[in-house]
Amino acid sequence: MNRKTHALLAALIAGTFASASVASFAQTASDTPTAADQRAAKEQSKADKKAAVAQAKADKKKTEAQSDANEAAAEAKLKNAKKAD
Repeated sequence: MNRKTHALLAALIAGTFASASVASFAQTASDTPTAADQRAAKEQSKADKKAAVAQAKADKKKTEAQSDANEAAAEAKLKNAKKAD
């Protein structure tokens, strides 16, 4: 083999090892959550809980409003039925 081939082969081998070590480092770094990740997860959990409470309150108001509307409709039907007599 000539000198250019050796240099090319050495560069390819070095590049392979470099990319393999970077991939290995990136994989191990993402396995353990950092303090910032844990903090963010905790904040997200709080936000999810607040959203669930707000949704439950909105659902309750909607149900109460629907119940009031149904009651008013029933009273109107009763009033109309009494007028028909």
